[in-house]
Amino acid sequence: MKFFKNYNIRKQLYSIYILAICLPITIIGAFLLINTSRLLTNYHKDLLESDNMRVKTILFEITTQIYNMSREISSDENLGKILAQSDLSENDINTYINKITLVDKYIYNYAELEEVIIYTDNPCLHRYKQITPVDEATAGSDWYQKALNQASVFWVPMRTEDKFGNSYWNLCLVQRMPLVNTDNHAVLVMKVSDNYFKTRVSSGAYMTMLSVDDDPIFFSTERDTYGTEQKIPIDYEESYFQFQGNVGFDGKRYIANVSTLHMYQSDSKVYICIMNDKAYQNIRNIIAVCLMIIVLAILIPGFIIHFFTDYFTERILTLRKAMHRASLEDYDISESVLGDDEISGAFADLEIMVQRIKEKDAQVYEVLINEKELINEQQVMEFKMLASQINPHFLYNALETIRMKAFTAGDKEVATAIKLLGKSMRYVLENTGTRFTNLENELNHIETYLAIQKLRFGEKFEYKLEVAEDVNLGRYDILPLLLQPIVENAILHGLEEVESGGEIKVKIYKQQDENVNLWIEISDNGSGMEEAELQSLLENIEIYNPERSASIGLYNINQRMRLCYGDEYGIRIISGPKEGTCVKMWLPLCTNT
Repeated sequence: MKFFKNYNIRKQLYSIYILAICLPITIIGAFLLINTSRLLTNYHKDLLESDNMRVKTILFEITTQIYNMSREISSDENLGKILAQSDLSENDINTYINKITLVDKYIYNYAELEEVIIYTDNPCLHRYKQITPVDEATAGSDWYQKALNQASVFWVPMRTEDKFGNSYWNLCLVQRMPLVNTDNHAVLVMKVSDNYFKTRVSSGAYMTMLSVDDDPIFFSTERDTYGTEQKIPIDYEESYFQFQGNVGFDGKRYIANVSTLHMYQSDSKVYICIMNDKAYQNIRNIIAVCLMIIVLAILIPGFIIHFFTDYFTERILTLRKAMHRASLEDYDISESVLGDDEISGAFADLEIMVQRIKEKDAQVYEVLINEKELINEQQVMEFKMLASQINPHFLYNALETIRMKAFTAGDKEVATAIKLLGKSMRYVLENTGTRFTNLENELNHIETYLAIQKLRFGEKFEYKLEVAEDVNLGRYDILPLLLQPIVENAILHGLEEVESGGEIKVKIYKQQDENVNLWIEISDNGSGMEEAELQSLLENIEIYNPERSASIGLYNINQRMRLCYGDEYGIRIISGPKEGTCVKMWLPLCTNT
């Protein structure tokens, strides 16, 4: 409660709004956003894992089917006899191959099987249907040499070109075929259809990439990644490599899931990589919507509190202002508080109380009015008598005598100070009660004032007076004693924190706007003002506040200018932190000729 006692009602209401609405909603909203982000991320990771399992199941089904076909083809006795023969004619070989329909049946009936090739080094055989003699390139390939030295099945990616010159990749089963009674070799290669993979594997939502062992990618939903390395670093030495997490490349962030499939009856491993590049965008969109809801949940009550606070405090301030005026014995209350609540009831009671006080005061005033009139007349007479006794010439002569004594005593600084003081007093006394003086006299007075302050503050500041060449100081009139309060503010407030190196500059020039105006700038290089402090000062010089003790001089100067020259003239103030302050005055060119 002590915390609230130190603030006005507006700040109390705003503090309650912050503590009761903003803080809880912010804490709960931050928790919900973090938790929602985590849940959405886990949701997308679960979807990727599910899709990875789907692809793994499809891949296992296809490869197992291909493997079973390879077992039947490699164990076909008729095919083995043909591959082992060395004394048949070309026509006889073609005849025997045409009778073997097993391979043709598989190719025709199974869409996943794109092509079957049987490579043989039997010199008696020629290229016909699935039979292909081994050339030097094939014989020197790694997969062919591995097939000759390994009895078990293995899988490799192979790059193929169609008749149009377009290249693509196939997952291929490779197996050495067992041949008896011959020194020749035969290697079976069964290519899995890439188009079939696309039909079965592609989901349209995720990026899928498949590779065998440490070989390049043989299938991908993105054509550009065919034949490249996996985007996720894979530990090929690990028996069952798995990865799930965030990765980034090509300027995008992905959620990735990688798993390993051990091929059936083979030591080959297929790495299945599923990636989603839209997950984080979807998460960000949902988080943005949630964040917008949280912001609206804060702002909407904030607007309501703001309007209610303005309405409530306005009524409170009206009541307080009326009470303050009554406390100062100003009983002419013109304000009113509408409504039918406690505030309007208190205001009604105040009006009744003020009315009764006015009635009693009227009776007292009738008795005291004559006494006050006598006292006022006596004060006027005493003032006139006192004024008649003050002889300015006596003051000037006295100061001049003191100055000469100081000069004779060798104290030139004191003599100079007395001379400047006398000059300043003469200007003030001569212009008290006058309406105008010329600009040259006013500027001389300012120079005298600055010289006096220079004697006072020493090296704290320097001053400079700049007058444009087209300004004739003797021709133009100005209100007397208009500039001194501004110069005084620049020294006392603008250079308050300056120890040395300060500068006061007075600049006078003409400027063509809608009319030709005279501009006077008084600037300092002090610490300047914050924006809030500047706004408060600008309001103080525009709006009269009887309770304010600061900025009275600037307010009076601004009002004098407007009363004399019109509402379009006045004061401008430009300031910023560590940029000093510049007070600009603009007034019409009033000539004295």
